[in-house]
Amino acid sequence: MTKKVSRRLQALLEKVEDTDYAPIDALSLLKETATAKFAESAEAHIRLGIDPKYTDQQLRTTVALPKGTGQIVRVAVIARGEKVNEASNAGADIVGSEELIEQIQKGMMDFDKLIATPDVMPQVARLGKLLGPRGLMPSPKGGTVTFDVASAIAEFKAGKLEFRADRTGIVHVMFGKATFSPEDLLVNLKALQETIDRNRPSGAKGRYWRTMYVSATMGPSIKVDVNALRDLKLSEA
Repeated sequence: MTKKVSRRLQALLEKVEDTDYAPIDALSLLKETATAKFAESAEAHIRLGIDPKYTDQQLRTTVALPKGTGQIVRVAVIARGEKVNEASNAGADIVGSEELIEQIQKGMMDFDKLIATPDVMPQVARLGKLLGPRGLMPSPKGGTVTFDVASAIAEFKAGKLEFRADRTGIVHVMFGKATFSPEDLLVNLKALQETIDRNRPSGAKGRYWRTMYVSATMGPSIKVDVNALRDLKLSEA
């Protein structure tokens, strides 16, 4: 059965040409096509020349978005002793030890990011089946297993995101809100591109960047000239 395209989306699709847009033009068009009745996110969908079934071709890392995410991030911390008070004083929304692990086991998921100190990870490990599918399981690579809980809380609340390539080698990342200016979106998209380049898997062979598309949550995909983005200097952004 063919999926019906709404009149709103059909009208937006007519605005997008089949071409590689200069980064700032693509982001201006993204804003123009964000016509839903809610505050849409700005999304990037990036196909890389990797095969994540091989361990040396997997990409999982974090990016600090200079202009933030535009979202309120609720941070939970599982820790012990003085680290509980440290996390609370640093602005964590939920803090606890074994009792918080039990609450999560019972279905409490009122947070967007979960940070854990290394000493509690053996206990947190039993939450894997609950947290893993939601992308909430703490990990050292994601910066969510650390004794420096104050810095981690500040970074994630300020706009640090964890992302990974899916099993087809595509990265899906929210990099701001469609209400941001094109210039601010460009700064965030440039930070994302630099992070992906800096964390290129050792096993990636041949052409690393294949395609990049950006879109508003309910808008059409807009193809970005990846080479132009990579050549862009931050001072220009």
